[in-house]
Amino acid sequence: MFLPALTEAISPLFRPIKYSLFPPLGLATLAAYLPSGTEVSIHDEHVQRLTLDDDDDRPDLVVIQVYITSARRAYEIADHYRRLGSHVALGGLHVTSLPEEAAAHADTIFLGPGEDTWPVFLADLARGEPKKRYVSTNRTLVNLPPVRRDLIQRHLYLVPNSIVVSRGCPHHCDFCYKDAFFEGGKSFYTQTVDAALAEIDRLPGRHLYFLDDHLFGNRRFAEALFDGMRGSRRLWQAAATVDAVLAPGLLERAVEAGLRSLFVGFETVNGGNLEQQRKRQNVGRDYGAVVRRLHDNGVMVNGSFVFGMDGDGPDVFDRTVEWTIANGIETATFHIMTPYPGTALHQRMDAAGRMLHRDWDLYDTRHVVFEPRGLTPSQLEEGYWRAYKDFYRWGSIWRAASTKDDPVHRARHFAYAAGWKKFEPLWNLLIRGRQVLRALPLLETVLSLADRRRKARAAARPAGQLLARQ
Repeated sequence: MFLPALTEAISPLFRPIKYSLFPPLGLATLAAYLPSGTEVSIHDEHVQRLTLDDDDDRPDLVVIQVYITSARRAYEIADHYRRLGSHVALGGLHVTSLPEEAAAHADTIFLGPGEDTWPVFLADLARGEPKKRYVSTNRTLVNLPPVRRDLIQRHLYLVPNSIVVSRGCPHHCDFCYKDAFFEGGKSFYTQTVDAALAEIDRLPGRHLYFLDDHLFGNRRFAEALFDGMRGSRRLWQAAATVDAVLAPGLLERAVEAGLRSLFVGFETVNGGNLEQQRKRQNVGRDYGAVVRRLHDNGVMVNGSFVFGMDGDGPDVFDRTVEWTIANGIETATFHIMTPYPGTALHQRMDAAGRMLHRDWDLYDTRHVVFEPRGLTPSQLEEGYWRAYKDFYRWGSIWRAASTKDDPVHRARHFAYAAGWKKFEPLWNLLIRGRQVLRALPLLETVLSLADRRRKARAAARPAGQLLARQ
């Protein structure tokens, strides 16, 4: 099983931190369906070098997960093993978006999630009758086998305790790559709470990272999950939407269960962009109130922002960075709007003749691949890079940290923001030296810095305030 390297991560000399963050859980989940005794391995090219010069390496089955910027590399690997006689299966976001392109490099392709189609394929393969295409329609995580974590080399990943307990998202934003992936069936579904808690119990240590697109997407499931995690002393990070953060009582339950950092898709400081992109869960929301609510509960914020929407002009970069600093956001992730094939955004842009090319290597949210409306392509790319530079300046980090009224919160902000970007060369050395697990105690220390202060403040609240939050 292979996870090919994204374009910029192919070099063995330097890989950005994010490519060594999380192990390939999707492949490890598929491996759990294989018959007992099957010889299987997972090769993640982001942390392991792969050369295609050994013609004696001829597995019976090769499975490759394909993203858009890994497509070129994925097809190289697929073509190599097909020449050697292996049965090659391709799946993932890019395969679902462009099945005909992927089919030219595979014996079998999978469209959509694989929990329902993968077992059917394995049975067909055992009979010698594998189909060329499997399309997911029956969406469920009931009776999902435990992830084959024994196949994951934990020491190669900064956050080996990653976990996914749901699939998809209940919202349908026009630019979302994953929305097309879940077309033709349920777009959001969860494990049973008991199964999710059992998977959490299998993970060692304290720190967890939920990779779910929207962990808070089903309130009943989320509340039961958080209640089940309470008292476990776990510290964890996740992603959720602004409307979920503002929902009464839900955030407090998550914090009591160990939430300490949340990825939030603010997307744009221009409200007019939200309706156009069907980002309706953000429309009319007070972003400042979202950040204050998270900070008041001791949760750090990783804000996500997209540049290049039709309502954006040359001032959008400075305005966005200033807003993030003024509101004390700990870390920010910036993107150039990218119309991925299969999305409603791509359909609109393509129909209007605004797509510039189909060089998938550049569909990485760092390059302009469409014709912007309020900016030139060069303005958009230059502004994107400037936003990162300006947000992560030492002075900006200090100014954002200074918005906190507590020295412990200021120290945590400074340590987290600086550690993420300013010490990237150090992370690279740890990754190359296979010593990334040594960073976990430091990460847990930073995440738990404000715990005592948060609990003291909670205890000091009037009883009526506490009841109102339940």
